[in-house]
Amino acid sequence: MSHILDQLRFFNRKQGEFADGHGETRKESRDWENVYRARWQYDKIVRSTHGVNCTGSCSWKIYVKNGLITWETQQTDYPRTRNDLPNHEPRGCPRGASYSWYIYSANRLKYPKIRKPLLKLWREARLTMAPVEAWASIVSDPVKAESYKSKRGMGGFIRSSWDEANEMIAAANVYTVKEFGPDRVVGFSPIPAMSMVSYAAGARYLSLIGGACLSFYDWYCDLPPASPQVWGEQTDVPESADWYNSNYIIAWGSNVPQTRTPDAHFFTEVRYKGTKTVSITPDYSEVAKLTDLWLNPKQGTDAALAQAFNHVIFKEFHLDKPSAYFKDYAKRYTDLPVLVLLKDHTAGSYQPDRFLRASDLADNLGQENNPEWKTIALDANSNELVSPLGSIGYRWGEKGKWNIQALEGNEGREIDLQLSLIGEGVAEVAFPYFGGQTHEHFQHVAGEEVQLRRVPVRTITLADGSQAKVATVFDLSAANLAIDRGLGGANVAKDYNDADIPGTPAWQEQITGVSREKAIQIAREFADNADKTKGRSMIIVGAAMNHWYHMDMNYRGLINMLMLCGCVGQTGGGWAHYVGQEKLRPQCGWLPLAFGLDWSPAPRQMNGTSFFYNHSSQWRHEKMDMHEILSPLADKSKFPQHALDYNIRAERGGWLPSAPQLNRNPLQITKDAAAAGMSPVDYVTKSLQDGSLRFSCEQPDSPVNFPRNMFIWRSNLLGSSGKGHEYMLKYLLGTKNGVMNEDLGKTGDIKPTDVEWVDDGAIGKLDLVTTLDFRMSSTCVYSDIVLPTATWYEKDDMNTSDMHPFIHPLSAAIDPAWESRSDWEIYKGIAKNFSEMAVGHLGVEQDFVTTPLLHDTPGELAQPFGGTDWKTQGVAPIPGQNCPNMRVVERDYPNVYKKFSSLGPLLDKNGNGGKGINWNTQHEVDFLGELNHKVRDEGVSKGRPNIDSAIDACEVILSLAPETNGHVAVKAWAALSEFTGLDHSHLAKPKEHEAIRFRDIQAQPRKIISSPTWSGLEDEHVSYNAGYTNVHEYIPWRTITGRQQFFQDHPWMQAFGEEMMSYRPPINTRTIEAVKGKRSNGNTEIVLNWITPHQKWGIHSTYSDNLIMLTLSRGGPIIWLSETDAKSAGIEDNDWVECFNANGALTARAVVSQRVKDGMVIMYHAQERIINIPGSETTKTRGGHHNSVTRVVLKPTHMIGGYAQQAYGFNYYGTVGCNRDEFVVVRKMSKVDWLDGTDVGGLGGDSLPQPLPTKID
Repeated sequence: MSHILDQLRFFNRKQGEFADGHGETRKESRDWENVYRARWQYDKIVRSTHGVNCTGSCSWKIYVKNGLITWETQQTDYPRTRNDLPNHEPRGCPRGASYSWYIYSANRLKYPKIRKPLLKLWREARLTMAPVEAWASIVSDPVKAESYKSKRGMGGFIRSSWDEANEMIAAANVYTVKEFGPDRVVGFSPIPAMSMVSYAAGARYLSLIGGACLSFYDWYCDLPPASPQVWGEQTDVPESADWYNSNYIIAWGSNVPQTRTPDAHFFTEVRYKGTKTVSITPDYSEVAKLTDLWLNPKQGTDAALAQAFNHVIFKEFHLDKPSAYFKDYAKRYTDLPVLVLLKDHTAGSYQPDRFLRASDLADNLGQENNPEWKTIALDANSNELVSPLGSIGYRWGEKGKWNIQALEGNEGREIDLQLSLIGEGVAEVAFPYFGGQTHEHFQHVAGEEVQLRRVPVRTITLADGSQAKVATVFDLSAANLAIDRGLGGANVAKDYNDADIPGTPAWQEQITGVSREKAIQIAREFADNADKTKGRSMIIVGAAMNHWYHMDMNYRGLINMLMLCGCVGQTGGGWAHYVGQEKLRPQCGWLPLAFGLDWSPAPRQMNGTSFFYNHSSQWRHEKMDMHEILSPLADKSKFPQHALDYNIRAERGGWLPSAPQLNRNPLQITKDAAAAGMSPVDYVTKSLQDGSLRFSCEQPDSPVNFPRNMFIWRSNLLGSSGKGHEYMLKYLLGTKNGVMNEDLGKTGDIKPTDVEWVDDGAIGKLDLVTTLDFRMSSTCVYSDIVLPTATWYEKDDMNTSDMHPFIHPLSAAIDPAWESRSDWEIYKGIAKNFSEMAVGHLGVEQDFVTTPLLHDTPGELAQPFGGTDWKTQGVAPIPGQNCPNMRVVERDYPNVYKKFSSLGPLLDKNGNGGKGINWNTQHEVDFLGELNHKVRDEGVSKGRPNIDSAIDACEVILSLAPETNGHVAVKAWAALSEFTGLDHSHLAKPKEHEAIRFRDIQAQPRKIISSPTWSGLEDEHVSYNAGYTNVHEYIPWRTITGRQQFFQDHPWMQAFGEEMMSYRPPINTRTIEAVKGKRSNGNTEIVLNWITPHQKWGIHSTYSDNLIMLTLSRGGPIIWLSETDAKSAGIEDNDWVECFNANGALTARAVVSQRVKDGMVIMYHAQERIINIPGSETTKTRGGHHNSVTRVVLKPTHMIGGYAQQAYGFNYYGTVGCNRDEFVVVRKMSKVDWLDGTDVGGLGGDSLPQPLPTKID
C-alpha cells in the first residue's frame, strides 16, 4: 500500500500492543524507505585521491552506483605512523568532499571544442589543402590570424571531434617545428606530484619533439631562492607528523588550518604535550586562533623582525653565554667557521669579498683537484689553515672525500674549526644598510647607507706573496647584526633599546610594529628550547613571505634562526616550508618517463618567469631601475639598469635556459653548419661571436622568435597563476585586455640596452593555445582548442606530497564521462597524429640544443669566481664555460608515437639516477619488459617495454625509483657512497626486497623507501625531517662549502648587498600615479597594498566555481579590507568595489573586517574570472582577477648560474614571479554593469545561455 494511503488511515493503522503498551504493531507499507536506502546504496568503492595542488594528498573512497559516481568519503586505512605519534588520518577537507559535484555539473567539459572563427578558417582551408598547408595558410595571413586571436576570451566555441582537434593540433605542431623550430612549441603544467603520469604525458610528448617545458615552481612564487642559496636543495621539508616531535613551533606566514587542513590536527595535538605555538601573520588569520601568541608585523617587513630575533639569539646564545650544543653544531654543519677574504673599501676600511679558496694559497694548500672550489677554515688545534672535507671541490673529480666529517682534505686528520678570530687583529668593515630607504607606505629608520663596524681579522699570505685580511663568517655575522663585542667603533648596539642601530628589537619595532619585548621574548624562548632539546624548535612557513620582491631576506632571516639554534636536520626542528605539492617522491623513476630521457638526452626546460616576462612583453612596461636595489658598496657603472638586460646576459652566459633558443630554427642551424663544413657547435659559437646568430631573448618582438604553440594542462595559467595577466592577454594572446599604461617607448623610461627595440610591441604571438581541463576554467575561455580530460575519479595515476610519506593512486572508478579522455590518452593521440602527419614534412632531423650550466653536474663548477658576459667583454663564447652547453640531438619525427608508448634504450645504455649520482638499471628495464610486455610491432620500439596505458606508465615510475623499489634504493645509496666514502647501505638494506606495484597502492597507501634523492629518512624510528641525513650521515649539503650557508659570495650577491641577510623594504612598482584620480567615478579613492593569500573555499582556482563552495562562501569574487580603510573610502560590507592600477583592474564585493590590518587589501587566490564578474569602470571590459593588477618584476640575483648551489635546475633556481609589493587604488563602484550584451566572440546575435553549437553557421 502507498505511503499516502497509509497517512489517510493514520488513526486506524494500529493493530495491537506489546510490552505493556510500550510497543505497537501497525499495518502499513514501508516501501517509501527504499528511496532513502537507494540513495545510499552503491555497487563498489574505489580508492582515489585529488590531483589538486593542496599538499593534502588525501585518500578517498569513491562510491559508484550504476556506473555513476554518487559521492565520496574519507578513507581511514592509512598505515600507522608510530605508537608515540597520532596517525595521518582522517585526511580530507570540505573542498575535497565536494569534488564529485564537478563530474556531472554544467561546468564539466564534455566534448572537444574549437573557437568558431578559427574552426571556420580551418574547415575552409581543409577543403582544398592538406592539414599542414591549411594551417600555414591561416597563420601566415595576418588578417586571418588576427580574426581569431582577437576573439580569444569572448566565447564562441563550437563542439568538434577528437579527430578534427587532433588533426589541427598536429598540423600546427608540424608546421611550427618545420618553419620555426621545435623550441617554439611550449607547454605549461604545474606540480607533477599531484598527478605525475598526467604531467608526464604532455612533457614526454613535448620532449620527444624537442619542445620546451616551462617551469612552474618559480613562476608560482612557491620557489624560495633562499633554499638553494643556503642548502643547495629546493624546499626539502619535514612531514607534518614531525610537528608532533617539536617543543616550540612558530607558524610564520602559514595559515595551517586553512591551507594544510588535513594535517592541522598535528599542530593542535602537539599543544597538549606542552609545546608552545606562536603565529606571525599581519592579519588575524585562522592559525592565530590556534596559537599561544600572535605577532602581527606590518606586511612585507618580516625580515626586520627576523633580524631582531637573530640579534638576540646570536648575542645571548653564541656570545654572552655560548651554548655548547649551538657551538658544536655551528662548527660541524654551517659555514660560520669558513674564512672570507676582505677587499679594500675606502682608505683604511674593507668590505667582505668572497670565500677564501685553496687556490688562493701557496701550492693550493696541497689540493690538486678543483682547488678553486675548496673553501678554507682555521683549525683551532694546529692554528693552521685547512681545507675541510665536504666543499664542492671534493664532489667532482675525485672520490670518497665528499663528506662533512671533521677532517681536513690532505692527510685526513681530525680538525676542530675555529669560529672566531677575536683577540687577533681588528679591521673596519663596511656593511650596506637598506632600512633607511623611504617608501610612502612603509616606515623606515634613517641611517647611513654604508655602516662601518669593527671585525676580528687575521692577515695571511696568498699564493702570489701578497698579504690579505680574512674574517670568519661567524665574526662577520656578529658585525652584520650590529652586536657590540667590545671592539669599539660605531654602528653597534649598546643594548636592545638602541632604536637607531639596525637589527635591535627597538629598531625593528619602528618598522614592523611588533613590540621589542615580544621580539626579545620569542627569540629567547625559541633558542632556549632548541638548546635544551637539541634542536626541537621549528618554523612552519607558507609562501606568503616568498611573494615579496626581497623574499630572500625574509627566508634567510628565519633560516638563520634555525641554523644558529641547531634545528635543521634534527627531529622536531627545522623549517617546515609548505607551498604547493612539490615533493614528487619517486622522482628518479619519473624523470626518464616525463622528459623522454629513455630516448633522447638534453630535454628543453625553460624557467617560466623569464619566459613570460619576455614573451608577454612585461619588460616593455618596466618601471624599476635596477640601480635602485644595488648595494651602496657596488660600482653602478658595471651594471645595467633594466631587468631584461640581466636576463639576456644570464641566458647568453648559460646561467639560465632559453626558449626559444636562437633566432633561427635549430633544425636549420645544423643544416647550415653542414653546408659551411663545420661542426654545429663550432658554427654556432662563431656565428654568435660575429653576430650573424643571436639569442632569441635579444629580439623578443621579432616574429622568428615568437613562441608559436602552447599547451596548457593541469593548470589554470590564465585564470590563476598568470602574473601580469592583462599583458599576457595583450601581447601573447592578442585579445581584449585592461592594460592602462604605455610602454617604455612612449613614457621615455629606461630601455634595455641588450635588446633590439621595436616601437610597436608585437601583439598576439601565440598561433595556437590548446588547453586540457575537466572544467571550463578562465584559461579554457581564452584558448583556441579545449580538450576534455578525465577527472581524478576517471583515470589511473599517482600522487605524493610533502606532508606525509605515502604514495597514493588516482583510480578510474568509472570510464571518463561523455567524450573526455585521460591526459595520457590525449597526448598519445596527439603523438600518433603528429607522427603520421610528419611524413613528407619532417624526417630524422638533427636538432641543435642549448642547455644551461646545471646544478648537480660538473657544470656547476664552470665559473669559480662568478664569470662575465662574453658578449659585453668581447671574448669568444666557450660552451660549458661562459655560455650554454651545446649539443645535437637526433629527432625521429615519424616515430614520435612509437617512442612515446615504449621505454627507450638509453636507460640500458646510461643507467638512471638523479641529483648527481647514477646507477645501473638494466634489471628494472628487463623486469618492465616482463610486466608491461614488449612491443611486437616492427619499428624503432620493437622489443622495448611497452608503455601503452597510464598504469604501464605508473609501473615504469615505481620500478625505476629507489623510493618504491628496495633493490634500486640499495644501488642508489651505494652510488652516493662512492662520493662520500661512507657506507650508507644500512639505510636501505632492511627494505631491499620491498617493491611497490600500482595494485599495491590501490589496496592501501604505501610508505616510500628512504633514498639519497631526499635528505630525510623514511624510518620506523624517526619522522621524515629534511637535512637529517646531512647531520646524521655526514652527507654534505650541495653548496660551495658543503655546509649550510649564512654567507653568499657570488659577485652579484655582493653587488646587490645580499652576501648576508638584512632587512630590505618593499620596492616601489610605480603603478599608481598613472591612474589615481585620472579616471574618477565620483567616489573616494584610497591606495592599499595588494595581498593574495590562499583561500578557504577553494584550492587555488579549483572549487572556486563549485556550487557547493560558492554557496558556503559569498558566491563570487570578494576582497577584504579593514574597517578603517573602508570607512575612509565610504565602502560598506558587500558593496561592489573596483581595484585597479596601471596594470589592469578587477571588480569584486567588499568584505569589511576587523581582522585585516590597515593599509592592506586581501583578495584570496584564486577566484575565477568567469563567476559573477561585472564590468570594470576603468577598463570598460569585464573585471579581471587577482593577477590583473600585477606585473612581474625580475631580481638579478635569481639569474645567477654556473656557481655551485647557484646553478640552474628546473624548478630549483631561477627568476621568481613575485607580486606582493604591488599597490592598488580601491574605490566603490558607482554603477554595476554586467555587460549582458549578446555579441559573444563570433556567435553574432545568438543569445545565451545555449547548448554548445556543433555547426559554424
